[in-house]
Amino acid sequence: MSTGLVGTFQDLKTILCVCPLCGELVRVSDLHLSYRGKAPKTWLDEYERELQRFMNRKAEFEAKVAEIKKKAIERGRAQVVDRACSCLDSSIAQFRYNPYDIKALFHPADFIVFNGLNAGENLEDISFLSKAKRRDEVQKSLKSTIESGNYDWKVARVKDDGSVTFEL
Repeated sequence: MSTGLVGTFQDLKTILCVCPLCGELVRVSDLHLSYRGKAPKTWLDEYERELQRFMNRKAEFEAKVAEIKKKAIERGRAQVVDRACSCLDSSIAQFRYNPYDIKALFHPADFIVFNGLNAGENLEDISFLSKAKRRDEVQKSLKSTIESGNYDWKVARVKDDGSVTFEL
């Protein structure tokens, strides 16, 4: 017989016994032993229980963090319109457009507004906003061009290599 734990397991392969249920000759190492009584608790059982409790609490915490973040994002987005409008000139802020719909042009108008675009709805209208009076002639020309329907829609695709193609 061998000594040590590994030697004991190797020795179990050489010990034969008769199965009490089926009567077959089997090696002790092939037996599937079971214990009918309750096994005594060990430090590993306590560790696994505490680890599972920790994992459950961690999952609860992560769910709460995710919910808190979601609510904070919703509160922040709800405040965007008011905060952005307060930064705009009062004559432009009075229109109460969604700030995500406002894009800066600077010339010939200060801003272009794609009203309703970012609300998940259909685009309601497009507006040009400008306060500068020195551009009156350019703005009048822009207005008359739009009113007369003398404009065209073109889509230009700019590729990564810098080449441009136009859709017809």
